[in-house]
Amino acid sequence: MLNLLKKNMICLLQLGVLSLAAQANAADFLPLAKDVQPNTRGLPPAFVQPVKISVCFFDMQGSTGEFYSRAKDLGLIARRWNIIADFKVLPDEAKVAENFKAGKCDAAVLSTLHAREFNKFMGSVDAVGAIPTYEHMRLLLRTLFDPKLEPLTISEPYQIVSVFPVGAQYLHIKDRSIEDITLLKDKKVSVINWDDSLAKAMNHLGLNAVSADVGGFTKPFNNGEVDALIAPSMVYWPYELKQGLGDKGGIYSTPVLQMTASLVINRDALKKKSPDIDSRVAAFRAMTGQFQDEMLDKIFNTIDKNEKDVPKKYWMILEPEHEKAYQEALRQTRIQLTKDGVYDVTMMKVLKKIRCKIDANASECSNNDE
Repeated sequence: MLNLLKKNMICLLQLGVLSLAAQANAADFLPLAKDVQPNTRGLPPAFVQPVKISVCFFDMQGSTGEFYSRAKDLGLIARRWNIIADFKVLPDEAKVAENFKAGKCDAAVLSTLHAREFNKFMGSVDAVGAIPTYEHMRLLLRTLFDPKLEPLTISEPYQIVSVFPVGAQYLHIKDRSIEDITLLKDKKVSVINWDDSLAKAMNHLGLNAVSADVGGFTKPFNNGEVDALIAPSMVYWPYELKQGLGDKGGIYSTPVLQMTASLVINRDALKKKSPDIDSRVAAFRAMTGQFQDEMLDKIFNTIDKNEKDVPKKYWMILEPEHEKAYQEALRQTRIQLTKDGVYDVTMMKVLKKIRCKIDANASECSNNDE
């Protein structure tokens, strides 16, 4: 049973955009879309000519996996607009990216960290410290539907059409008495190796990052080989993080970063099949926007449950001065990585506007660092 749980967690972590369906069971998800029909509620009509789109995505269990079943549900909704999805299940996210770049599929489902290579603007959503709460995340997702921002989602021939939340990643430490982030200097921290930005961020914070794939990134923490771990709450039980946390460990309750998933398309490939690709993308965005809030409610409820399933004793509410220092350290790291070209400057401005809209009195709102 434990191995099955681990497999399911790996799928959830890497599957990307399908996590929006995976985190709400099919009985919950499909009713949300039952009224999403062409020519209703302001949605565009179905296209006269059907277009077939191949989609590469990760499912560790292959074509018999639960996520493949959910993907087919999404495909049924897309058929209402004459968009025929041909899903290609792959057991490795790196392979998804490789096949997508090789033109073996028209679209791909990836972690946003991995998708940054296809569009830096959208791929910078997961910047450290940029989205402090799920309230910020919800506002961001609404903002990204602004037509003025859509050109920024395109880096020909690629476009990130949608981004969806998976859950926050938190700093887990062996010794909960350490509230001052500077006391973790030179300590080893394990991170997922989806790309090198998180490792760079940890190194800038003064820690020594150790990267590993999603199947093994918690092992060094549990085995006592590293002092800290960056991970989402959903892995606590299947990866037995109580072994690493023990009786003295703790989890900073302020996220290091948010983990999201992206749907990327190859516009050139799709234009050959359908010259009106922009109209079809607009239809998809309109369709998603119609039931985004209801879907996000279910996703965030699931994320909230995952976080509440972690024993309360581990969650650390830092003393105000340490919390301020921690957030400032994340901010300075984000600023430096933006200067280094890791994060997109315009996305950083968008994210700052969102933070300042929610808390206009924050000190960052009166400066021009980002």
